[in-house]
Amino acid sequence: MHSFYGSDVITKDLPTTAQLQKGCPSGENPNDLSIYWAPTLYYVNGNNYTEIYPATFKTYYEQIDHAEIPFPANFRVVAGNASAKAQSDVDERVTALTWWCDGNGPEDRNSRPRAAFPRQTCSAHMQAILRFPDCVNPDKVEEYAYASQNGGRCPGKMKRMPSLRFSVRYDTRRAIPGGWKGVPPFKLACGEIGDGYCFHGDFINGWFEDAAKNMLKAKGQTFMRIDGAHGNGKQYSKCKARDADLENGTSDYLKSLEMMHGHMKKKERTWEA
Repeated sequence: MHSFYGSDVITKDLPTTAQLQKGCPSGENPNDLSIYWAPTLYYVNGNNYTEIYPATFKTYYEQIDHAEIPFPANFRVVAGNASAKAQSDVDERVTALTWWCDGNGPEDRNSRPRAAFPRQTCSAHMQAILRFPDCVNPDKVEEYAYASQNGGRCPGKMKRMPSLRFSVRYDTRRAIPGGWKGVPPFKLACGEIGDGYCFHGDFINGWFEDAAKNMLKAKGQTFMRIDGAHGNGKQYSKCKARDADLENGTSDYLKSLEMMHGHMKKKERTWEA
């Protein structure tokens, strides 16, 4: 189970950049029809799984001073390890995956694995951050890497892009008014109760070309809104995002497990045939 943000044309089939740009964005920037998604977070109480919706889902484009090219068309990338079960499965130096508490309340980040959920109640939002690869081969966009894994340079024929970072804030206070201490009563759709290590993210580029190029003009600036031919960066779209594939998928976690199990059984039968 994943939570999606961005263009509403997403279905079970991977779209191209051009297809994404025909949709309606759920975000504030009408020049960005990209798709972003991450595993859904649940509050677990016995056999009940309650989805915790992000209070904010923000994307930051950083290291612009080092960028050589804008995001190429049809570029898609995954960050993080969806199978991670321990801190040793997480390369924090590269992905920067960290869970932490906003606000002035207690923070146990220095006494626990940093890619694990906080072990005590957050006084404000519980936040996850994740950094994406920033090198790509413009002639073969399936090839990508982190510059930090190559001494700060892109390997081979790859070029440096802006560095995408997810910042996802969850309001756990609404789901758990009494707070928690010890094993966190949370579960990512990809992991086990109480860990958080498997948090990962996906990105498919849907930026209109002019705005993607404008992004590179932020060199030397601390912050810049990315405007383009489709409006300024906080204009919002006049359309309303809708589910483009009502016949597939579910918003129920346990039902999603049944569907995936059935899909795997079907694949096994097809293979045996």
